Amino acid sequence: MNLEEYKGVFIYAQQVDNEISGIAYELLGKAKELAQPLNTEVTAVLLGSNVKNLADSLAEYGADKVIVVDDPELEVYRTEPYAHALASVINEYKPEIMLVGATAIGRDLGPTVSARVATGLTADCTVLEIGDFPLVPIPGKEAEQKHNQLLMTRPAFGGNTIATIACPNNRPQMATVRPGVMQKIDPIKGAKAEVIEYNPGFTKNNRYVTVKEVVKAVSDVADIMDAKILVSGGRGVGSPENFKMLEELAEVLGGTVSCSRAVVDAGWKPKDLQVGQTGKTVRPQVYFAIGISGAIQHVAGMEESDIIVAINKDEDAPIFDVADYGVVGDLNKIVPQLTASIKAALAAK
Repeated sequence: MNLEEYKGVFIYAQQVDNEISGIAYELLGKAKELAQPLNTEVTAVLLGSNVKNLADSLAEYGADKVIVVDDPELEVYRTEPYAHALASVINEYKPEIMLVGATAIGRDLGPTVSARVATGLTADCTVLEIGDFPLVPIPGKEAEQKHNQLLMTRPAFGGNTIATIACPNNRPQMATVRPGVMQKIDPIKGAKAEVIEYNPGFTKNNRYVTVKEVVKAVSDVADIMDAKILVSGGRGVGSPENFKMLEELAEVLGGTVSCSRAVVDAGWKPKDLQVGQTGKTVRPQVYFAIGISGAIQHVAGMEESDIIVAINKDEDAPIFDVADYGVVGDLNKIVPQLTASIKAALAAK
């Protein structure tokens, strides 16, 4: 493999029902940042049927080029035709970096494609940057340190440590990124990208599935990723009944209730409300961590919040290390008092 042939930062621009998914814009924001030290361009790969009209929105969020594979076989996501399309684009255009969103689609597509193009993939990255690998030169082997590598950081070993991974000997360097981790740029109104139409052709094989019906679930649970204020509870809340206190606090604040993995595992709240490494990554303006110890798995999903307020009876709880404001005490007394004080303050206005 001639690594010099591989240029550019590519992202998979996921679309569903001819609507670009938010993760695509987030990946473009990170791709622009990665492209600067490499002095290269950002390319979005758009797969689907009748999707050419979506290219302009990708340009507004940072794409210099958009490669469009438009074919009836790509109308609904299926592993085989989508993997064939993306792998063909990689083999034809040879990107140095390929980013995919860690959505339900991306977690299926990314590993399949990486295997087909014979490269590695680092999943669920929380940090992506360009740097040297190994991070610290090995004594006596300084000349072997490689520069301008994609350094992919993610929680490892159940979230008990953080690993930085590189793929120095194969291209593209591939990573999946969870929604909400990276930040999209402010849209550049009127921006245009070079649109390249490419179609590798599709020949059905025994890996093609037939989609009989698409059933869209309707959820009455608020999307915590959109909330400006989150009141999040952990195992320390004590019981599902005690979440009533958190719901009352969220109501007076105009916020939404969320929770930790322990709460979901206990069956107190649905998984849609879970924050953390195995839940959702959130960036609210204010995040209340109530009865949450602050395990690294949870912190990975909320540490980018603008303001973090922690309430915990354990003064040594790790959550206080990331909190902007901390209250040590019994949440059964503190939360109702806080709710009452906010109600009184609002009534006095």
